[in-house]
Amino acid sequence: MVAPCPDPRAPQAPHRRRLITAAGAGLATIAGCGLVGGGQPTGRGSPVMDDFPPMPPGPAVPASAAALAITARFGRGINFGNMLDAPREGDWGLRVEDRFIALIGEGGLTRSVRLPVRWSNHAAADAGAAIDAAFFGRVQDVVDRLLARGATVVLNMHHYRQLDGDKPDPGDRLVEPAVAPLRLLSMWRQIAERFAAYPPQLVFEIYNEPHGALEPHWNELFSRALAVVRRSNPTRAVVVGPTHWNAPIHLPRLVLPADPNLILTVHHYEPFDFTHQGAEWIEPRRPTGVDCCDAAQREAIEAPLALAAQDAARRGLPVFVGEFGAYGQAPAEARLRYLRLKRDAMERRGMPWFYWELAAGFGVYDPMAGRYREPLREALFGP
Repeated sequence: MVAPCPDPRAPQAPHRRRLITAAGAGLATIAGCGLVGGGQPTGRGSPVMDDFPPMPPGPAVPASAAALAITARFGRGINFGNMLDAPREGDWGLRVEDRFIALIGEGGLTRSVRLPVRWSNHAAADAGAAIDAAFFGRVQDVVDRLLARGATVVLNMHHYRQLDGDKPDPGDRLVEPAVAPLRLLSMWRQIAERFAAYPPQLVFEIYNEPHGALEPHWNELFSRALAVVRRSNPTRAVVVGPTHWNAPIHLPRLVLPADPNLILTVHHYEPFDFTHQGAEWIEPRRPTGVDCCDAAQREAIEAPLALAAQDAARRGLPVFVGEFGAYGQAPAEARLRYLRLKRDAMERRGMPWFYWELAAGFGVYDPMAGRYREPLREALFGP
């Protein structure tokens, strides 16, 4: 017996969660209630899935000169992580402070910033997902100040836990599962329209690390979201990555519309037992004291990058590494060896990259001391 689609007007139940632990069942109702085969009405005047038709898949088209140029412009970048992607800015100990923005382009740091944003926690719970005006203004102000420093900015949607079927973070805004994908599309309509007049140095990334319950639906949802963006931004560069947390090995499963202004991205934290040793949010917690880099670890670094390069060449699209890093509990010298090996492996293939992240547990900058962790900065951004 198939359960009926939930009434999105019903009261919401409270939930709690830890960080990254996939629950795996979050989109069970979405396939029957909106994402696949049309949408369910969510109230008078509310959007339904048919309001967001997908772009049809087509034969691969070569990347435009503009997409190639903006990807090359990324160079060596940094993620402003644990800031606007927290349930509320500041919840995870960091805010986008003036001093962080002032680092961009100074002291040997990058002019490329990936800006992760948890839009879903700052939008109405219905399918229309009206974004809170104060939060929208806050994000726009950060984008404006980064662009004013000459930065190239990748603006994304990050940590929409319900969409992946994850448990919510403390303080997350929960919605009925049937409206979760509709909210992503409605939010992107607003984001795209708000930034439509911005220069091409602002790049959109539809969603960070699709995984879990979203995986079977990712190609279709991305196609619908891209169509939404193209209504107001016909030529802006748009970033797309594969499922399973943007794993390179899942790139062949990515089916794309014929659009010359797409840029591929992958995330690469292998070997995971090294890069995430001691990380408190990983279950089971990985033991510390793991060294790097023996032959097997080197292969774990090289092989995913080779796969990404091959897939990008097959499609005629550029590719970059949107996240990589090593957590601060790794042995210091091994961490530096790992980061330099990873940097060299990416750059040998002509892949731009964004390090995860600026000032938290992986950070290249120590916010308490007010200075760079200089050996990390040198390994990543030095000559």
